[in-house]
Amino acid sequence: MKKILITGATGQIGSELTRVLRQSYGADNVIAASNRKPSADFAEPGPFYLLDVRAGDRLDHLVAEHRCDTIFHLAALLSAVAETRPQEAWDINMNGLLNVLETARKHRCAIFFPSSIGAFGPGTPSIDTPQDTLQRPTTIYGITKVSGELLCDYYYRHFGVDTRGLRYPGLISSEAPPGGGSTDYAVEIFYAALAARHYDCFLSADTQLDMMYMPDAIDAALKLMNTAPDKLRHRNAFNVTAMSFTPAELAAEIRKRIPDFTIDYRIDPVRQAIASSWPRHMNDSAARAEWDWQPRFDLAAMVEDMLQKIAVKLQKN
Repeated sequence: MKKILITGATGQIGSELTRVLRQSYGADNVIAASNRKPSADFAEPGPFYLLDVRAGDRLDHLVAEHRCDTIFHLAALLSAVAETRPQEAWDINMNGLLNVLETARKHRCAIFFPSSIGAFGPGTPSIDTPQDTLQRPTTIYGITKVSGELLCDYYYRHFGVDTRGLRYPGLISSEAPPGGGSTDYAVEIFYAALAARHYDCFLSADTQLDMMYMPDAIDAALKLMNTAPDKLRHRNAFNVTAMSFTPAELAAEIRKRIPDFTIDYRIDPVRQAIASSWPRHMNDSAARAEWDWQPRFDLAAMVEDMLQKIAVKLQKN
């Protein structure tokens, strides 16, 4: 990677990935693009462009102008928001990806495409979910993710585009605010615990899901993209996970540090239905074997770090 374009750069993953890449490759070599302007404290100084990924000509121009060799394509509507706007979700998630793949084909770029635990469905084995298994998602978000995996594989096989991806679990970030996902509770709960000592959770107490702390999510993407291609048997996309817990277990871990924290459950039927259709724990042995994936944060370490960082943010505000 020498010149990198990040679409969706102001989103949950993009805002942190941009900072890490600019620190590693230099600010001028990482071009951030998004359909909304960044906040004042966004990443390190460096190029930023407004971009709707459905505008293929604009995308192509940016890649050509900056001679990009790698694209981290992160622009998408997330699960809960996508269910309320399914046509728009298909347009952004699929037509945007197609534009990125076509641009990569023309300019010989490598592509990172984040898939999701949402690419699975209720017919998928929910415990120790295999790398290669039934994928019949019931949400438009999941449908776009499994379709994206297949489309990326197609461009690799037929056009030689170096496409790679991860099936992320729920992601927990101390930097970016929740963005409309069905696992947003695992971020919201920290703000509520510190500010109000109470949280109303939109998922049931026993909803177990795979999760990952954002530093691990960033490390996984960079490690995959820097792996020699001849080591990869799978490409789009690898199961990865770091921890698996329920809202009740997360609350209990927070309570070890904030003893008067309480939680109630006011279930959102839409997000509960989405979460219940996903696996409870994925098998990520393929990622561990093919590119030596190893997470650094377990539940306790993540909670400790999140509370410290969110406390600092709340003090500043």
